Amino acid sequence: MHKTPTRLADGRELIYFDARPTPRDAVDKRPLEPTSTASEARFDPLLREWVVVASHRQGRTYLPPADQCPLCPTAGDRLTEVPDADYEVVVFENRFPSLTGPPGPPAGDALFTRMPGAGRCEVVVFTSRHDQSFADLTEDRAALVLEAWTDRTAELSRLPGVEQVFCFENRGKEIGVTLGHPHGQIYAYPFATPRTERMLAAQAAYGAGNLFDDLLAAELAAGARIVLDTEHWVAFVPHAAHWPYEAHLYPRHRTPDLTGLDDASRAAFPGVYLELLRRFDRVFGPGEPPTPYIAAWHQAPVRAPGREDFALHLELFTIRRSPGKLKFLAGSESGMDVFINDVPPEQAAARLREVATA
Repeated sequence: MHKTPTRLADGRELIYFDARPTPRDAVDKRPLEPTSTASEARFDPLLREWVVVASHRQGRTYLPPADQCPLCPTAGDRLTEVPDADYEVVVFENRFPSLTGPPGPPAGDALFTRMPGAGRCEVVVFTSRHDQSFADLTEDRAALVLEAWTDRTAELSRLPGVEQVFCFENRGKEIGVTLGHPHGQIYAYPFATPRTERMLAAQAAYGAGNLFDDLLAAELAAGARIVLDTEHWVAFVPHAAHWPYEAHLYPRHRTPDLTGLDDASRAAFPGVYLELLRRFDRVFGPGEPPTPYIAAWHQAPVRAPGREDFALHLELFTIRRSPGKLKFLAGSESGMDVFINDVPPEQAAARLREVATA
C-alpha cells in the first residue's frame, strides 16, 4: 500500500491509497473558504450515554445527480472533492462532520453535562466508479480498502481525546445515504460508544473464559446459523438477531481491532467479505433492487480496561424484511429498545447459504 496525503482548498486532509506508488500532485482548484464547524456532546444521565448535537449538518449535500457527484474524480471544469482525474481509494475529512475539533473537559452538573463534540469524521471512497458498489470490487481493491481502514484506525487512535474508532458503510436510499457513490465513513469518537460499553460489561461479567470466543465456538458447534465457515473467518446469523437478515463476521483469531489482524486473516478477508455482500444482494431473489445495508466494524475502545478481551467483528444487516417491504423501528424498537424480528435467524441463515455463488 502507498499513501499520498494532500490538502483540499479549505484545508481538510485528503489521502490517496494506491496499491503501488502513483504520482498524486493534482491541486484542488475550488474557491472554498476554510471550514468552520462545531458540535457538542450532551450526556443523558438516565441512559448514561452521550448524544451528539451537530446542527451544521442540515445543509449537507443530498443525493445529487450522477453528473454532479462530489465523490467522482475531477474532470475538466467539474471540480469535486477528489482533485485527481482518477484514483483507487481515497480518504478525506468530511466537509459536514458530526464530530470535529479539539477535545475539552466535561462541564455542567450531574444532570446537564456537556463537552465539545470533539473527534474526527472521514469519508472513505472505495472506487472512482460511480455505478459500482463494494460487492463489485475486485479482491485486490477490497484488500486496499481494508488497508485504508486499518491505517486510519491506527492514526485516529493516536489523536488526543479519541476513545473509539468506528469504520462503517451505509448503502442504499432506504438506509438514508446522502450520496450514491460507493463510500463509507469513519468516526473517531471522544467517548466509548454505548453499544461497545455494553459488550465490554457483558464480557467482564461473564466469568471464566472469553464471551466472544465461547459464543463463536457455540455457533460453530450448533451449525444451524453458520453462513460461511472458512480457515480464517466465520460468518453467522446470531441466535438473537435484531434484524431480518443480519450476519456477524469474526476472524478466528481474536484481536481487539483491525490493526491486530494477522497476515493470513488479512489476506483471506476480501474473498469472504465480497461473497457475503453478494449473497445479501441475492437474498430477495432476481429482479429485486440492490439490498440496502449497514456494515459496521466493532473495535475495542482505545484505552478501555479489558480492551484485549474484546473481539473485532463486522456486523452486516439490512432493513429490508422481504421483497418491497422494510423493517421499521417503530414503537417497541424505538421506544423501548426491544427488537421484534420478522425472520427467524435459522431461516435467514439458511437463505444466505442457499444463495451462495455457484
